[in-house]
Amino acid sequence: MSRPARVLALANQKGGVAKTTTTLNLGVGLHDLGARVLAVDLDPQSNLSMSPGIDVESLDLGMFHVLTGRAGLSEIIETHEIDIAPAGIELAGAELALSSMIGRERALERALRPVLDVYDYILLDTPPSLGLLTVNAMVAADGIVVPVQCEYLSLRGLAQLRETLAQVREHLNPRVDIVGILPTM
Repeated sequence: MSRPARVLALANQKGGVAKTTTTLNLGVGLHDLGARVLAVDLDPQSNLSMSPGIDVESLDLGMFHVLTGRAGLSEIIETHEIDIAPAGIELAGAELALSSMIGRERALERALRPVLDVYDYILLDTPPSLGLLTVNAMVAADGIVVPVQCEYLSLRGLAQLRETLAQVREHLNPRVDIVGILPTM
């Protein structure tokens, strides 16, 4: 019997710190070591989805549909070097669509449940914000990896992320914590 997947969110509200690059490279590295890996694109920019060649313009279903309950996660997963749950630009409307839902902070956690036993690792690529998509990732995650540029503004953002994480721990997911800070660039 295998244990459920370890869910890691790669988060930093600052853009351009290599969240997506880290998500993809970590996923491929874990895959090369024999792990079953799913990478989930939670960023409306869809760079994680486009990286292995997914045409995000022609997606019928993506993470927007999963988060809003219109599709199951297993319906959208595409297999490349690792499995990818893609997103298109419609994900930009997810925060508005989720805002009126009861339990909106747990939409991703619910969506991941059916696949937790299928994978060893689920990596969540978050948008450059501390909005509802990132909060969903923090609620669903066992740990947070924070890619950080070695510069003042990037380090300042780390304090804001820690404040948001403290609120998530207090109200929604007491087990989640920062498991690593990854200096990038």
